[in-house]
Amino acid sequence: MSGGDRRDREGDDAKSICPFCGVGCGVRYDAERGNAVGWRAPVNRRGELCPKGVAAYDVVDHDERLTTPLVREGDELVETSWDDAFGRVESDFREILDENGPDALGFFASSGCTNEENYLLQKLARALGTNNVDNCARLCHSSTVAAMRDRFGTGAMTNTVEDLPEADAFLVAGANPAEQHPVIFSSYVAPAVKQGATLIHVDPRENATTRYADHHLAVRPGYDIPLLNAMCRVVVAEGLIDDEFVAARVEGFEEFREWLDGVDVAASAERAGVEESDLRAAARAYAEPDRAAAFTGMGMSQHRCGTANVHALLNLALLAGNVGRRGAGVNPLRGKNNVQGAGDVGALPDVLPGYRDVTDDEARAEVAAEWGFEPPAEPGLTEVEMTHEFGDGIRGAYVVGENIAATEPNANRVADELDDLDLLVVQDVFPTETVGHADVVFPASSWAEKSGTVTNTDRQVQRMRPAAQPPGDARRDLDLIREVAERLTDGEVGGDRGGPEAVFAEMTRVNSLYAGMGYEGIGEESQRWPFPAGAESGVGVLHRETWGDGAERATLEPVEGVEPADEVGDDELVLTTGRVLSHFNSGAVTRRSGILTRLRSEDALQLHPDDAADRGVEEGDSVVVENDRGRVEAIAAVTPAVRSGTAFLTFHFGEPLVNRLTGDALDPVAKIPEYKHSAVRVRVSRSDATGGDDGGEA
Repeated sequence: MSGGDRRDREGDDAKSICPFCGVGCGVRYDAERGNAVGWRAPVNRRGELCPKGVAAYDVVDHDERLTTPLVREGDELVETSWDDAFGRVESDFREILDENGPDALGFFASSGCTNEENYLLQKLARALGTNNVDNCARLCHSSTVAAMRDRFGTGAMTNTVEDLPEADAFLVAGANPAEQHPVIFSSYVAPAVKQGATLIHVDPRENATTRYADHHLAVRPGYDIPLLNAMCRVVVAEGLIDDEFVAARVEGFEEFREWLDGVDVAASAERAGVEESDLRAAARAYAEPDRAAAFTGMGMSQHRCGTANVHALLNLALLAGNVGRRGAGVNPLRGKNNVQGAGDVGALPDVLPGYRDVTDDEARAEVAAEWGFEPPAEPGLTEVEMTHEFGDGIRGAYVVGENIAATEPNANRVADELDDLDLLVVQDVFPTETVGHADVVFPASSWAEKSGTVTNTDRQVQRMRPAAQPPGDARRDLDLIREVAERLTDGEVGGDRGGPEAVFAEMTRVNSLYAGMGYEGIGEESQRWPFPAGAESGVGVLHRETWGDGAERATLEPVEGVEPADEVGDDELVLTTGRVLSHFNSGAVTRRSGILTRLRSEDALQLHPDDAADRGVEEGDSVVVENDRGRVEAIAAVTPAVRSGTAFLTFHFGEPLVNRLTGDALDPVAKIPEYKHSAVRVRVSRSDATGGDDGGEA
């Protein structure tokens, strides 16, 4: 970061929070080194950073930054004034409202934006009369939240990262924290494993986390439920349940035990693609110790049975009594730095701030007392559902900090339907794939140019501070959302020109989870929700005596297996996806990083040697990965690390990005897409000199 004239008065030493994963490490800019360094923030007292964090400031002065408002004229985006850009949004959105009603608008918030920005955007949507507001957490952990809210009363990490070293065992299901949440893993999990804690890893492939594992269950993608049900059966049959916990805190045990009598462990293990003996050993390793902590990630959640997957995991935790204690619990690992906060503050179509249902008359009345208007009572469309309605039910969209043309499932369809909107407004820092479809583009602020709060994976609310001013004519996100809100609501929303402090104060009045918190009180520390008024600190371990909804007992629920949406033909493989240490999500930010873009060797399709041989694929070959939805190109990496019948590709790479191939079948409860199971064909690419492809399917 170079521009001295862009320095904020807080300067290079401004202490902020890393914009990447949900750990929430502290970062600040070191001018002598020319990169980010850590500071001893609440989540990471050792001041560590992973490679992404070190390169976090690279985007600030990047040549590709959007710096001027743009509007579409014919096929071109041309520079314009701010007044003209806002005027276009105001006039076209008003026309859509007049002709089609408020539910013809869709609002896309972002878990990469601050709590205050997300709060103001969802308030704007509801002031206009629609609950069509969602954020990209829908694509990551909505199924986890749905299951945990239903069973535990709270859809969040039950424990803190600080108490994890007290665990005797870790069950990591569908996650790779060694690469995806490296500071949590290296600072809290790995040391405990080195001191004797057992690690059980459930994942279709070996990766950096597996290297620490005592037990690796290489589950078939889409078949976590039979695996977890069988583990429950082993726990009950071998007398490994926590009798005292089950008697005091659990409902429906006898009925559940009768249902488990019908679970055949051997058959379930075969269906899940693992050895029965390995499954039994893993079940014992989880249930026998005094304390075991479970982690769950997108490998569990991103299925059309994602909610059911998590329900099955919750059954296992309840039987073993691994909830409500330090060193235990069920702990979702959030993807972006504010996945938790975006949901907390109401950027969801079915809940208000604090996760109160929009259908709850009392909740709407209480919010109305603060807002001066009552939000609509009918739940809105989710993010994916809105894209399905582009050009039909949805005529206009306001997208803040998301690249939906690349990250939505079945991305070819989404790209086509973006052009069917009457008005697409995109607020971002780079010319992403979505910007290419926009009618109005707002050049916005990067994470390093804004103030506000974010909420990390274990519910700690922390403050971000700017180290620079936005470049050129770019503006800060909160100011942009406020200006749109003022114009569309005649000042009813956003009329108070106070900064994030004022918005945060309002949030605490309508969100009971944040009640008692104070912007100044957070300072350089954190405040964790729930944060009772007058408390010195928030509640660390949830569900010690009662569940999040006040209930004394949680119910054990039978979970039946659900077949993946894609049927896999004889010549096809199951494609699953994930991310790696050096890159992040669609790559819109990390691929512009000088440190990170040199690591493109990770742009590889991992194939088992048997699958590669069957297709005539050798290490380093250029391959085409395709199905009826699209095709991408990659380099083959032949490795036994991935199970036979399964191929793995990161979702940052591919040409184009891999979501061209993913289906848009949705979980019926959480409406999350099935990213982790796509049927694909793989063949060697043989491009001729004219750019054609003469390679046939092997």
